[in-house]
Amino acid sequence: MPEIITSAPFLALTAVLGYLLGSVPFGLVWAKLFGLGDIREIGSGNIGATNVLRTGHKLAALLTLVGDVGKGAFAVLVARALLGDDAAQVAGLAAYLGHLYPVYIGFRGGKGVATWLGTMLAVAWPAGLAAAATWLVIAAVFRISSLAGLAAAALTPVWAIAVGHGDTFLLALLLGALIFARHRPNIGRLLRGEEPRIGRK
Repeated sequence: MPEIITSAPFLALTAVLGYLLGSVPFGLVWAKLFGLGDIREIGSGNIGATNVLRTGHKLAALLTLVGDVGKGAFAVLVARALLGDDAAQVAGLAAYLGHLYPVYIGFRGGKGVATWLGTMLAVAWPAGLAAAATWLVIAAVFRISSLAGLAAAALTPVWAIAVGHGDTFLLALLLGALIFARHRPNIGRLLRGEEPRIGRK
């Protein structure tokens, strides 16, 4: 963890604002704008880009991905610019929790891989790039989004230390643990060989 230099009230405000930003359900918004219906009733029911892609609408999926990555990164970068690295990590964690448990749609959100990646890219871009590369390699080989996300999440704390950003290790470890917790059904399907592949409607 970085040195705590921001006062508790400002850290609390940062957490609240980061959470509210992270709660914006871009997958749901874009699916409705493109007339795809309620994404929660399609495919896996997840509000993330992978499930939006299952509708066959690539632009909606891309915009969802950009929005979900962007809200994590934006929260971190603004908090760092205004307050410091400690607030940046709080903002990233809060934005991630907002995506998982969004207040706007009854606290039933997505799995968080895209928002996690945006957070890590903004907190420590070398570790974030290593995480993104891990995701891309696993996804390209196995064509399973959840497997790629789990592998990247598991390795990112290691990448953080390897690239000299040990102060982000605990954040990476916590976010990774939350990703595994949110992917429990996916892990079960992976073990049974039933997990859908990328691009399947």
